[in-house]
Amino acid sequence: MRVGIIGGGQLARMLILAGYPLGLDFTVLDPARDACAASLADHICAPYDDRDALARMAEDCDVITYEFENVSLEGLERLQQRTRIHPPLQALAESRDRLREKNLFRRLDIPTAKFIAIDSESDLREAPKTLGWPFLVKTRRFGYDGKGQFLVRTAADMERAWRELGGNPLIGESFIPFQREVSIIAVRRRNGDMAFYPLSENVHRDGILHVARCRPRDSQTARAEDYACRLLEHLDYVGVLALELFEVHGRLLANEMAPRVHNSGHWTIEGSEISQFENHLRAILDLPLGDTEPVGHAAMVNFIGVLPTLADVLEQPGVHCHFYGKVERPGRKVGHATVRASSATALEARLHHLLALLP
Repeated sequence: MRVGIIGGGQLARMLILAGYPLGLDFTVLDPARDACAASLADHICAPYDDRDALARMAEDCDVITYEFENVSLEGLERLQQRTRIHPPLQALAESRDRLREKNLFRRLDIPTAKFIAIDSESDLREAPKTLGWPFLVKTRRFGYDGKGQFLVRTAADMERAWRELGGNPLIGESFIPFQREVSIIAVRRRNGDMAFYPLSENVHRDGILHVARCRPRDSQTARAEDYACRLLEHLDYVGVLALELFEVHGRLLANEMAPRVHNSGHWTIEGSEISQFENHLRAILDLPLGDTEPVGHAAMVNFIGVLPTLADVLEQPGVHCHFYGKVERPGRKVGHATVRASSATALEARLHHLLALLP
C-alpha cells in the first residue's frame, strides 16, 4: 500500500519511518527540494495546489494524509472524489481558522477562554469590554509556534497590534493565567474505534514547545478524553488528533486542535507501546489500533535552531535522538530527543542533564 503525504517536513519523515516496518510505501508532495522527508519517499516537488501533482498523488496512492494545516484545502477538495483523504477536510477547515475552531468548541460545549471576532480597528478598541485586560490578538490563519499574535496589555498597545496584524482577519481572546498547558493525543480508526495517549504536560519557550512530559494517570485525563471524543465523533474523524488545553484552577479550557500527528506526542516513539505515527497510519488504513500505554516514564525535548553535539546526547542513558536533517536556523525545529526512565525521579534527573547540553 502507498500513502501520500501533503508536506515533507519532520512529521512526514516520522510517519514514513513508522510505516517502513509495516511494508508501506510513501509519496510526499512538497515544494522544497531539500524537504527533510524527501530522501525517504518518492518526492513530488511542486506547490501544494498544483493540479497535476495532486492528480498524480491521487492516482498513485491508496490514501492521502497531510502533516500540517497550511496546505491547499481547495486542492484537496478536488481530490475527494478520486481517493480517500484522512483526516477529514472538515477538520482541516475548522482548525486552520481560529475563529471557526473556537466556535466549534463552543457548539460542542468544550470550554474556552472568552473570544470575539476582530474585523476592524474599532472592534479592537471595543475588545476590552468583553475580554478584559490583558488580551491576545491573533491572526485567524497561518499562526503557529507563537507567530501571528500580540499581547495587548494597555490601550497604548492597540495601535501597534493593529499595525502589525491589521489587514488580516483577527480573533481576540482573553489572556488566561493558566497553571499549566497540557495536550491529549487521540486517534480514531475508520471503523470508529478510538484510543487515547496519556496527557502530555507542555512547557513552551518563545512560543515554541520546549519540553513535553508524559503524565499517566493524570487527574485531568478523563475530562481531556471526553473533549477529544466529542471532536472525533462530531467530525467523523479518522487519524490522530491533538487537542491543546490550559488548566486553570482545576478546569480545562481548549486552546486549539491540530488534525494531524503533533509535536507534543513525539515522546510516543520510544515512550509508548505504539507511537502516534504508527497509529495514525493504522487508523487511515483501517487497521487495528495499537496499544497507547506508556513504557516507563517518558518526555520529549525539542531542539530549536541549533542541534547539540550528537556524541554528547548519546552519552546520556535513556536518551533517544532524532535529528531531522534540516539546516540549522533560529526558531526552527531541527530535532528532538525522547528521554525515558523507570521512575519519575530518574526521568527528571536525565532531563536535567540533557537540557544542560543545549545551547
